[in-house]
Amino acid sequence: MGPQHWDLPLSAARGVVPDNRGPLSYSVDAEQGPVRLRYFTPPEKVRPYFGSLYIFSVAADHYADVTRADVAQLRLMLRGDGRYHFQDGSVQRPPAVGLIGPTQGATRFELDAPTRLLGVSLLPAGWLALHGGDADKLADGLCDLAAERDDGFLDLLAQLQRMEDGDAMAALTWSFLAERIRPLPEATWAILRAIDSWLIGEGSPRIEVLSEMTELSPRQLARITNKLYGAPPKLLARKYRALRCSARIALDHESWQALCDDGSFYDQSHFIREIKHFIGMTPHQLQTEPTAVVQLTLLRRTLGGDVAVLNRLS
Repeated sequence: MGPQHWDLPLSAARGVVPDNRGPLSYSVDAEQGPVRLRYFTPPEKVRPYFGSLYIFSVAADHYADVTRADVAQLRLMLRGDGRYHFQDGSVQRPPAVGLIGPTQGATRFELDAPTRLLGVSLLPAGWLALHGGDADKLADGLCDLAAERDDGFLDLLAQLQRMEDGDAMAALTWSFLAERIRPLPEATWAILRAIDSWLIGEGSPRIEVLSEMTELSPRQLARITNKLYGAPPKLLARKYRALRCSARIALDHESWQALCDDGSFYDQSHFIREIKHFIGMTPHQLQTEPTAVVQLTLLRRTLGGDVAVLNRLS
């Protein structure tokens, strides 16, 4: 797949500008210095397993920000150090090759030195390929993937640390990951398609609809989504409802009060609590002063048809 370009949407959050580091590469001038994020879309072979690959860098000696609830993330620390503050109150330092499980709430992070990392968003099939355990056991937490599952990642990390060209780094990583995917039974693909469609197809997904789509009971669905998505269906529905609303507030500049009144939330207090929990900011903050990382991660929505819709949303 050759390089592709998408224009930054005119309605994007203020302060985000394309930089000169390649297509899908953006920069935000934060108080502590510039924050940069470049996205790479996956080759066709690995597209059902992984979302976007990204290279993130901060030049400041200290930087703190928040990331919204998300799918699982593989992150290779090319340089730097820091801490994750998960929504349950736990604090963990990232290993050199870290796998963050699906997060069901906003996660704060602090960096203690200039940092550069390469990350890959894992779709549920990618979770099965790289980890294979129950995703809910690692939800809002992380593990040392090289130590626990595959020390081949250490060789990949060493090669990436010697590289500067983003396109070459992405190509090497995609090739490495392609060697680790395995075929899944058609029944597994079918249930993944059904759950993804349910999450992205309704403004406020209802478990009854998913049960009808799959002919599975709520108990059976909870067992499946806990293993593959890291949470039961009702929590997933809340998460993706909040993610969808946050993009409409920050990127499309829709009135959060109008979104609150669409019938999916009990009242404004409920709406504010949900957005704050999953995004880490209030609707007003999203509308007026979103942080650098919040702005940059929201731009994943603009990546186009070569990236799974679930990954663009989360």
